[in-house]
Amino acid sequence: MKKILSIVLALMLTLSLFAACGKTEKPDAEADNSLQNVLDAGKLVIATSPDFPPFENLNDDGSVTGIEIDILSRICTKLGVDLQIDQYDFDAILTGLDAGKYDLAVSGITATEERKENALFTDPYCLSAISLVVPEGSLIQTKADVEDKAISCQTGTTAELYCQKNNLKNSAFTANADAQMALTTGKVDVWAIDKLTAIDMVAAYNEEHEDKLVVLDEPLTYEPYGFASKLGNDALIEAINAALAELIADGTVKSLFDSYGAEYVDPSVDPTV
Repeated sequence: MKKILSIVLALMLTLSLFAACGKTEKPDAEADNSLQNVLDAGKLVIATSPDFPPFENLNDDGSVTGIEIDILSRICTKLGVDLQIDQYDFDAILTGLDAGKYDLAVSGITATEERKENALFTDPYCLSAISLVVPEGSLIQTKADVEDKAISCQTGTTAELYCQKNNLKNSAFTANADAQMALTTGKVDVWAIDKLTAIDMVAAYNEEHEDKLVVLDEPLTYEPYGFASKLGNDALIEAINAALAELIADGTVKSLFDSYGAEYVDPSVDPTV
């Protein structure tokens, strides 16, 4: 697999050189230097919202750790570059790609059709779900029960998009912690959030409070996660896809999920079967 990645990287660089050479013949064509720029800089710059455990978590010392950080660290090792982590609010991550401040948007991002119009996505590395969180003893037990209920979620997430598309009453918050607080203070009836993040945050909350929260078994929907880059960064995305395929094939991605006590679901799995 390492030989395959080396061949892919060589091909990407060769194609970039051909594109650069061909620029004199086609002045309107813009060469794709996305991979070469990363290699020249010696670093891959990512933007993330570190309030999304176990994928991203902000530690007391200001460092960011998590499953996606570990995956990208290993991808950077394969590319021979360092990983630079910049912090943003989630709703600003995708919209900021065009500015060129960072190479990848990272925070449990789903490649929806709407998002594909403005960003280029890697292949998915896992399958996740949007879960529902309610207070213990709530009459809400399935997604059918939320049709007339108030729902909290994080701004710009697919949870918010799902609520909007299905005409559900929702209040969106910049941070997941605020969406959780809206539930625990009775401002909403249910909280919609990624399954693994829900499990992590609910466990932490229940350890410190007498009133308990429950993650319902039935999710709102299932969705694959990947990373996003600026439109036109095909060379970079193809190189990342090659490295990502190796990490999935050799079991590294699953082992990283295991190390965080998180369930791993292969993105090719049909969860409804």
